[in-house]
Amino acid sequence: MPKNSMPKEAAYQVITDELMLDGNPRLNLASFVTTWMEPECDKLMMASINKNYVDMDEYPVTTELQNRCVNMIANLFNAPIGSGEAAVGVGTVGSSEAIMLAGLAFKRKWQQKMKSQGKPYDKPNIVTGANVQVCWEKFARYFEVELKEVKLKEGYYVMDPVKAVEMVDENTICVAAILGSTLTGEFENVKLLNELLTKKNTETGWDTPIHVDAASGGFIAPFVYPQLEWDFRLPLVKSINVSGHKYGLVYAGIGWVVWRSKEDLPDDLVFHINYLGSDQPTFTLNFSKGSSQILAQYYQLIRLGFEGYKSIMENCIGNALILKEGIEKTGRFEVVSKDVGVPLVAFALKDSTKYTVFQISDALRKFGWIVPAYTMPADAEHIAVLRVVVREDFSCSLAERLISHIQEVLKELDSLPSRIVKDSHVVAVAKEVLEENKDGEAAKMSDRKIQEKVTKQWRHYVKTKKTGVC
Repeated sequence: MPKNSMPKEAAYQVITDELMLDGNPRLNLASFVTTWMEPECDKLMMASINKNYVDMDEYPVTTELQNRCVNMIANLFNAPIGSGEAAVGVGTVGSSEAIMLAGLAFKRKWQQKMKSQGKPYDKPNIVTGANVQVCWEKFARYFEVELKEVKLKEGYYVMDPVKAVEMVDENTICVAAILGSTLTGEFENVKLLNELLTKKNTETGWDTPIHVDAASGGFIAPFVYPQLEWDFRLPLVKSINVSGHKYGLVYAGIGWVVWRSKEDLPDDLVFHINYLGSDQPTFTLNFSKGSSQILAQYYQLIRLGFEGYKSIMENCIGNALILKEGIEKTGRFEVVSKDVGVPLVAFALKDSTKYTVFQISDALRKFGWIVPAYTMPADAEHIAVLRVVVREDFSCSLAERLISHIQEVLKELDSLPSRIVKDSHVVAVAKEVLEENKDGEAAKMSDRKIQEKVTKQWRHYVKTKKTGVC
């Protein structure tokens, strides 16, 4: 801390100057998080920036607006609305907190059941795909739950429902399905998972439930794929989380978790406080938080309505298809993302022997683009891809500009000496395999081993870089 104060204008200028070195949020194609909102919403957020949301007695209208958001999102996810049925939910700082809360609810319900049956309750586990976001690993480690991951394979980068159900045992607190994989944007088959798990529950007498991590896809599927059954229409889906700050179109800092019914949220996890003026139930990991994001979410829901969200999501998907077609036309990449899912394009080099996706990612930065390059999880680590997330503010013209810059980068890298295949150990691997067998299968294996070696080398390089984006 400086010993003396400085004029407010000077402090403002010092910080502004430093922030000039940050990347441009609009060109940050690594992030799913919203980077643009209407000026009217900006004004609402600034007007409420000094309100602490947790003071419900002092700010009852803000609390009511949060409850309206929960109700609208629950209806969007087809929560049961019959007699005596009512979904419950809460706003969170993001999907990470939402997942922690949902996981705790599953763990507590499972513990109560095992205690009542006189069985051990000290070894809970959760089944997920290896493609889950890191917040699931955090939940497992922080709250002492074994994480059982279904491994991926080349060409199939989401959780296999068949393998997931095979891994379920009596200690499984839930199976977590992803609606919009972080890696490829693909929706996992929640309906098939529900069918297979229902059958296993019937055979075993268990009641293993499903949680849907719809952080990215929860504000896409209801508008673009309304016939897709992934939500509370499936009986085993007991809770769903979604990120308001992704395709909910709100700036960073808001997520939601909704439970199918009050019975799915154990009462002993809900705290009641009265030192802020009245009895207030609270179920969050943190306490104080700003109310701006909640008001921004309510603004977007009533401002856009179903029609507005549908239009924006369809436009994002259209721009993603334009980008995909442009990337495919280069003839240099294989697109690994799917057309049905979150609007993003993930693509791998067909030939990584001369340069890698990591070099392409670095080279694109000179144009201002932030395009992440990463390797797939187990057992597909040898696959390295680039990923472009298409948000509301990523227009068709920006997509075309990005394609032209990728072409420039490819041309530049083609003109440079190879920095990879000259590594003697990589060439030796290829030569050894080819000498063993001259048929096409050997050649294919040679290519794969080269790719694995190249990727391993660049993974080591990337690990030394401390900056990154979730």
